[in-house]
Amino acid sequence: MIEKMTKYTILLLSGEKEDFLLKVQELGLLDIRRSAKPVDSYSEAILQDIRRCQQAVSALEKIDFSADADYEDLLARADAKATEHTDIDIIQQVADGRSALASIDLRRKALERECDQLQPWGRFRAEDISRLAADGVRLHFYNVAKKRFSPEWAERWPLEVISQSEDQVWFVVAGESDIPCPELPCPAYDYQGAQDCLKALDEESLEARSSLLALRSCLPAQQQRLAVHFDDMQRYLAAAGAQTAAEDHITILTGFAPTADDSRMAEALDGMGVYYISEKAVREDNPPIRLKNNWFARLFETLTGMYGMPVYDEFDPTPILAPFFLLFWAFCMGDGGYGLLLIGISFLLRKVNIMGLRAHRKLVATLGVGTFVIGILLGTFFGINLAEASWFPQALKPYLITGKLEVAGSSYDLQMVVAIAIGVLHICLAMVIKAIGYTRRFGIAKAISAWGWVILIIGGLTIAAGALLSVWDATVTRWAVIAVGVIALLSIFLFNTPGRNPLINFGAGLWDTYNMATGILGDVLSYIRLYALGLAGGMLGGAFNELGMMIVGDQPMFLLWIPCILVLVFGHALNLAMSCLGAFVHPLRLTFVEYFKNSGYEGKGIAFNPLRKESATVNK
Repeated sequence: MIEKMTKYTILLLSGEKEDFLLKVQELGLLDIRRSAKPVDSYSEAILQDIRRCQQAVSALEKIDFSADADYEDLLARADAKATEHTDIDIIQQVADGRSALASIDLRRKALERECDQLQPWGRFRAEDISRLAADGVRLHFYNVAKKRFSPEWAERWPLEVISQSEDQVWFVVAGESDIPCPELPCPAYDYQGAQDCLKALDEESLEARSSLLALRSCLPAQQQRLAVHFDDMQRYLAAAGAQTAAEDHITILTGFAPTADDSRMAEALDGMGVYYISEKAVREDNPPIRLKNNWFARLFETLTGMYGMPVYDEFDPTPILAPFFLLFWAFCMGDGGYGLLLIGISFLLRKVNIMGLRAHRKLVATLGVGTFVIGILLGTFFGINLAEASWFPQALKPYLITGKLEVAGSSYDLQMVVAIAIGVLHICLAMVIKAIGYTRRFGIAKAISAWGWVILIIGGLTIAAGALLSVWDATVTRWAVIAVGVIALLSIFLFNTPGRNPLINFGAGLWDTYNMATGILGDVLSYIRLYALGLAGGMLGGAFNELGMMIVGDQPMFLLWIPCILVLVFGHALNLAMSCLGAFVHPLRLTFVEYFKNSGYEGKGIAFNPLRKESATVNK
């Protein structure tokens, strides 16, 4: 449900505004209407500070060398360099440090390639080669395939083999020769010299990384500065949104707080010595929205927020969204075993924050329980068909939602029929909520057409069900159809907008009928995805089971169970991940599109956002 709000109009001297906002910020109860963007050069300057701090925090958070083998040495060096820096210095220094690391990495890769080329030449001194060249003895370096190397070359020219591998020979010739192979350039330094250069580069890298790691010590201070800037911006924008009166000597602020906190607000405002008027908030005030639900529906408020908060006089969709989303999720998962895994993951989330889901561990556990129950009813447990499993209790098998349903000589999959029935129920409920909501918000005159469609569709389904089940005879059915048809058609085509030209009403009714006829059928058929996703997940799980058992064979050996278990674990983990993705996206679509469209939900409300101190949260 939507929590009731109280509107506060506060009058105070303009000189008291800053002190008042600081006290309101400490209280953390009042949502003051404030500008959504900078209003002058001062707020623009604050925003620039916020942006620089955000860039600095983001840059510092990305500095992580914990996976490096020399991390302990890095920490020791970084501790000796830790100091305070401004956000501008941090942004520039992080950029310079990362650029230096990239340059070192490129130079190191090039040097590693040179090391591979220098290793066969062994150790030598470059100055010795230069001295020989000055004396007129120039060394020529060659590398040739072993099968092309001729020992006769050593008899004709002063040749020295330096090293050789299984298929290559490296040799040097003093003086000119006409050996039939290309000459290599003279190495600038020997292999050991290249290794020394690599060590020097490693030292440069260590120094650059430790300097970056030292900058990370500024992260808490930058986070604190960012929070303080946010506080300043909120407070300033709240003040900038105020009205002024009495020649700019009086400031008038408008804010909202939950009605449940009226006593706390009155005590706080009385203690501040300000004059204020409190009154019940109405729809025209467009007050902010705070939802108040039981423990179960509260788990699903995040999904409502993803679409948009209700406006003040709308229905909170969460109490309806919660059970249906749970049902849709469980139907799409379609496997009782995966429900147990989700429950296990929820317990794991208490220790490890996997993908940031720790705050939603109760929701994960609830979805797991629903998946387990519905998965068992659908007759699937880790891809095993429970209807055919000998170990599953025989007494429970008649209650499984499996097999076929015979209707008028035709056979339909029972799970598909249940999925469509759930869709019909969901859409009918949405239409009833729309009719009730329009009646409450706009009056019965504006809701006649909505009630006409409720009577036509729900009344028609009720009459058809009663006739098929022989609850009433043909005469009752005929008169019921006439009564429902007349009431519905009059509501839809003639009285959809009382007081308007009947011909215009009739045309609007035709257009509404076209939209409903084309939309309702498509909306109902959309719910087949519940059946299709559950069926696909169960079949894929069963396929992995068969693949694992094919490895074991008819005469299993102990060692064959190892690849079998690996296949089962990997296969079901993959199937669980894909099923969770589908079970989140498709129920969300059924809620956001099919349900919200037919329930008339707008979702244009503003979330309750009281003025409070973000820096206090950082300190905690």
